[in-house]
Amino acid sequence: MQRQVGQRIRITLNGEGIETSAETLAALVAEQGFAEGSVATARNGEFVPRQARTALELAPDDQIEIVAPRQGG
Repeated sequence: MQRQVGQRIRITLNGEGIETSAETLAALVAEQGFAEGSVATARNGEFVPRQARTALELAPDDQIEIVAPRQGG
């Protein structure tokens, strides 16, 4: 089933349930304020390379992880 533009879905992001209108993983990364090149991403436990994020469409109940490096010790 195709999503309507702007339709919100419920997903889990970094262990927390959220609603988003992002249609792709790349759009979700941007929506959440992360710098595209400085994060690692996974969908439903599978690593998603940066170049694949724009083609990966989000679906309801997806489990998404976005991990950014931290400075410090």
